[in-house]
Amino acid sequence: MNEGTIRSTALPQATALDTDPHAPGDLAAFKNAFRRHAAGVSVVTALDAEGSPVGFTATSLASLSAVPPLATFNMARSASSWPAISETERVVIHLLGLRNRTLAERLAGPNTERFLGDHWRVGPHGLPVLNNVTSWMVGRIVERVSVHNAAVIVVQIEGGGLGDDDEALVYHERRYRALGETL
Repeated sequence: MNEGTIRSTALPQATALDTDPHAPGDLAAFKNAFRRHAAGVSVVTALDAEGSPVGFTATSLASLSAVPPLATFNMARSASSWPAISETERVVIHLLGLRNRTLAERLAGPNTERFLGDHWRVGPHGLPVLNNVTSWMVGRIVERVSVHNAAVIVVQIEGGGLGDDDEALVYHERRYRALGETL
């Protein structure tokens, strides 16, 4: 085979794990693959136009650059928190540890129940800051990029705080999990 020749091989047939037998192949492949991709768990909070707290659990948080300090997260534009995120100037990004599993579940639950209770306080710029998280960062949204029915949000970090250290909380195969053995 020459250097310029590309060999074509058939893709192995993946075991169908998606519960919908009528799901298109691309959607099933996407869902099945990302279920097996462990991700850290974070919560993004903000204020809506009326000044009420909103927030959601996210597994799409990523660092974009250190200088300037930029982070990104993704969300569906159909999400209950999208109207607030689409209009607000600032957000708080919380990184969760193993002790925060119930907090992750609460912020992934019904939006009318996410801020009932004393698990949060008013922080910088009047934004909701969750208590007892491993760390949190307040930042200014510098860009919103719409992609199909979703958006990538770019946040410039302006400050934050550290909580007590904790074991990592990850989301994998539709469940919150603790990491296993350290290698």
